[in-house]
Amino acid sequence: MIFTVAIDGPAAAGKGTIGRAVADRFGFRHLDTGLLYRAVGVIGGDPVAAARALRPEDLARDDLRTLQAGQAASRVAAIPEVRAALLDFQRRFARAEGGAVLDGRDIGTVICPEAEVKLYVTASPEVRAHRRWLEVGGDEARVLAEVKERDARDMGRADAPLKPAADAVLIDTSAMGIDEAVAAACAVVADRLPPR
Repeated sequence: MIFTVAIDGPAAAGKGTIGRAVADRFGFRHLDTGLLYRAVGVIGGDPVAAARALRPEDLARDDLRTLQAGQAASRVAAIPEVRAALLDFQRRFARAEGGAVLDGRDIGTVICPEAEVKLYVTASPEVRAHRRWLEVGGDEARVLAEVKERDARDMGRADAPLKPAADAVLIDTSAMGIDEAVAAACAVVADRLPPR
């Protein structure tokens, strides 16, 4: 069975946690597409060359979850040639037999517009910044400024800007616990799955 769940949304909204939980619940493979861009950003040098040479083991680096890696990812993701280099990898993953969950910024709009399920997971900038601050520490006001800066860059880029697909189901996690958010996402997926 080919079945794709596309989860988009801004940083620290919960899409990665939800994506992993949905994949586990339904036995699908999971790809955090942000790791592709984080790896390209952290590798450094020419980002287009880094994207073209990206290897699966590059996604296992232990420095990909830092705030710096997130900022680097946002910068290289704005480069159309980087996005093109990573597009085929993501599409093959999404449409392979057995079902797949991909989370990122443009999965439902660009990577997999044919996805059977499209979710847009969001939360207020303040809630997302607080979550990120709990994860990485530092000055919470600075983390909020960086979240807003990243949102502006991700939503304002010319190539594949962050926005919900027209047919995406919105899940606002601002006032939700993780169990509630996962249950909401799983309910949408279960409703769309073909009978087995």
